[in-house]
Amino acid sequence: MVEIDWRLLVAVFFAALLLVLSLVLSLIGKWTAWRRSVLAKRRGARAVRGEEAAELLLEEAGYEILDRQLGLTWEIECDGEPVEFLLRADLLVHRDGQDYVAEVKTGELAPTLANASTRRQMLEYSIAFDSPVVLLVDVEREEILEVYFPQANESFSESPEYVAKV
Repeated sequence: MVEIDWRLLVAVFFAALLLVLSLVLSLIGKWTAWRRSVLAKRRGARAVRGEEAAELLLEEAGYEILDRQLGLTWEIECDGEPVEFLLRADLLVHRDGQDYVAEVKTGELAPTLANASTRRQMLEYSIAFDSPVVLLVDVEREEILEVYFPQANESFSESPEYVAKV
């Protein structure tokens, strides 16, 4: 009769288990990456369709398309050191002697000013592109909103609203 070394058998079992586990995790990782890729392609295709629809909407409203995916290198300072960012606006359009940066949004939440991310993005465009008005194009609702960001003429601390609340 053959004597079995149980320690060796347990070690082989756990080694095989680790091998199977690593293969399963590898397959899950590959599946997850594939799924993300598919979703990103779908989002990209939706964005392209949205921008095409937005261009038609803007042209019907009398805007001329000047540029698409307009890039701007914007420099700000942090602790006295310059920090550069690349901003990319969807469209640059022109109407009635005025140029506008237009941000195209699709979906339910993104096109609303109640969405903090959309509001902040548009404020960033207003400052970086030096434009007090930024167009928000809601593709689903077929609306073009002119969003006005007032430029401050006095410092925050000297503002009557601020002084009254302190």
